[in-house]
Amino acid sequence: FASYYSDHMVLQKEPAGAVVWGYGEPGATVTLALSRDGGIVVMKKLVIVKGPSGTWTTVLEPMAQGGPYELAATQGLENVTLQDVYFGDVWLCSGQSNMAMTVLQIANSSRELAAAARYPHVRLFAAAPARSDQELQDLEHIDLPWAIPTAANLGHGNFTYFSAVCWLLGRALYDAWQYPVGLVQATWAGTPIEAWSSRRALQACGLLEDTGRTPELPFARCLLYSTKPLACCLPLKPSCASPCAPRQLPSGPQAPSVLWNAMIHPLLRMALRGIAWYQGKPPKREGLGGEANAFLHREHYSCSFPALIADWRRIAHTASAGQSQPLLPFGFVQLSTYRRQSPDDSFARLRWHQTADLGVAPNARMPNTFMAVAIDLGDEHSPYGRRVRAAGPGARSIHPRDKQTVALRLQLGARAVAYGERSLVFQGPYPVRAILEVTRGLLNVTYSQELVWRRRDATGFEVCCSSQRGWVPAPVVAVASRTVTLAGCGPLVLGLRYAWAEWPCEYQACALYNSQGLPAPPFL
Repeated sequence: FASYYSDHMVLQKEPAGAVVWGYGEPGATVTLALSRDGGIVVMKKLVIVKGPSGTWTTVLEPMAQGGPYELAATQGLENVTLQDVYFGDVWLCSGQSNMAMTVLQIANSSRELAAAARYPHVRLFAAAPARSDQELQDLEHIDLPWAIPTAANLGHGNFTYFSAVCWLLGRALYDAWQYPVGLVQATWAGTPIEAWSSRRALQACGLLEDTGRTPELPFARCLLYSTKPLACCLPLKPSCASPCAPRQLPSGPQAPSVLWNAMIHPLLRMALRGIAWYQGKPPKREGLGGEANAFLHREHYSCSFPALIADWRRIAHTASAGQSQPLLPFGFVQLSTYRRQSPDDSFARLRWHQTADLGVAPNARMPNTFMAVAIDLGDEHSPYGRRVRAAGPGARSIHPRDKQTVALRLQLGARAVAYGERSLVFQGPYPVRAILEVTRGLLNVTYSQELVWRRRDATGFEVCCSSQRGWVPAPVVAVASRTVTLAGCGPLVLGLRYAWAEWPCEYQACALYNSQGLPAPPFL
């Protein structure tokens, strides 16, 4: 069998057929038999080993959830049997350090680790960090073969395995549906999206033409209340004089496509139910001249992220012989917080670009996606990651420990988008229109949902009144059922934005939520 088939694994249940593949002598016949624990064969497949790759592939008939089963592959006198195999839903979890944070590192970790024994049918698999200059067909290294969850393998160490966000998401899905869930972790801390993207996806966004300069697209400080920019304020000062001096190209695990090649491309041959993604935080500086996608190719993220999603889906559908959906459900976490005081709005801009500049997900450019907003989960006392002073205006922390709330918001999106619970509210309120009362100088912003004004002293709204004044705070005058009334700045408002800051509010204390406790996402 290929590297990621082993005892205790979960294969994708119906309506998809699970994809199984492995190695053999070219031209030989491999007999694949699926049997119940008692030895009753429920399915048999004969498949020829192809040359020169020496691999065989078959798609099992769709199976209902459950188990355990044994899966045996026989070639001549050789036989390999996998035991304790279940059918359920398989989710791939990927990204950088916030996805790699283990259950050992999160809030209430002792309680979470102790709960592992209650979920023997949520199974774990972790690919080892690896990179390659060429697309690989199989994983070269594995950190954790398929395993039943224990306190030891959920909390193996810091930023190793097993992913807390992935575990908590899978556990919540099991609680909701009561059938097996397989979780596949493929993460590497401190890596930009370019490393996780194929060359095709990078070329679609013009990123492989970069020859040592890091391009920055024109950007104005103020934008209309729409997706189209309006230069109502002076453009941001460029990071260096034009032409910019060449920078060292990313290398190691940050080089273009190396993690896609080694860690993602091999896994997309299995049939999947969905993908969860948490990436974008600033890593350590490692020859990038910047910090992750908050600085590296930031203005390309509104292209590179939708391109990654589309490319992963296309390859997953093709490589799995059509068993993974063409629009495979894809969930992601919007960036949380980093610094209380920031010299620019790079984080806020990257959050916006995570939505393809449309503010919410799913949207026209990112169909069948869902987003967990995390702007209100800042954790300045987190001991993980680079920070300056434990509190005060200089505090910074890139690894919030409240991953339970992140996973709760993700699983709501998964249930609504991936599992079709259409009546489930999975995202916070978002503005649908803004009307200026010229005579009174007030701006009425209407939202999509009932509003909860959680913090009356919390600031968050800003308006752009002219190119001279730039962005200024817009105090909240009143909050009605679905409308926020703001103090404007006269008869002309050129732009409106909300929560446009690196650290927009205190923990779970932003200004606006819905009645389900989901925060209103930032908008521009």
